[in-house]
Amino acid sequence: MQGRLAALYRHPVKGFTPEPLSSARLETGRCFPCDRLYAVEDGPSGFDPDNPRHISKMRFAVLAKIAEVARVVTAYDEASGELRVEAEGQGTFRAVLTTETGRVAFADWLQAFLGERASGPLRVLTAPGDHRFMDDRRGFVSVINMESVRALEARVGRSLDPLRFRANLYVEGWDAWAENEAIGGTVRIGEGVRARVVKPTGRCRATHVDPRRGVEDIDLVSQLFNHFGHTILGVYVDVDAGGRVAEGDAVTLERVEAPI
Repeated sequence: MQGRLAALYRHPVKGFTPEPLSSARLETGRCFPCDRLYAVEDGPSGFDPDNPRHISKMRFAVLAKIAEVARVVTAYDEASGELRVEAEGQGTFRAVLTTETGRVAFADWLQAFLGERASGPLRVLTAPGDHRFMDDRRGFVSVINMESVRALEARVGRSLDPLRFRANLYVEGWDAWAENEAIGGTVRIGEGVRARVVKPTGRCRATHVDPRRGVEDIDLVSQLFNHFGHTILGVYVDVDAGGRVAEGDAVTLERVEAPI
């Protein structure tokens, strides 16, 4: 089944602003570039940078825990490590997250903005080596089928911002829910990128939050279950053959062949 790559996004700081890209280079066995490089710990999480392991998102300042995080608009400069931060009623704030001083400064700014909505104390963590602050141990690159989003919209009777689902790749042209039937199959992008579909993406309370307004306005987990009998939207893929991908690239979904 063929579609096209409609949009690409990275999330440099876990839980904060999705940043659109026109293209990206995917590497074999690696997460999406510049994605979930940092996370804001909300109270002691037990994260050990010398022995990094997956930690529940609920240990961090993320939408599933604090909807108001979406009101903080961030933009990350990969070359300099500078994070630009804006929020209504606040002046522009800048901090270099590659330095301890910058990470402390951002944590302090965010603590003042969130106030008692954060459990605190807040601390900005940086991902060591190839570790990334993903929601899932096997969460390499996340993919959303836009037709599945539309199927959900039709059932709930309202439009839904696809950024609620915080994916890396958004695909047009696949049949609704086709990705759910392709676990173990293959996604081919452009002329040479190939990835295995490793698992579906289970959805959580983060999808309840309007990513523009920072308020919970719909229980999408219940809506998914009530209308479709599951709480899945999207899949994770693991890159087997890397390369450059860009908006407009062909994206082919190949299901696992059933045994004869």
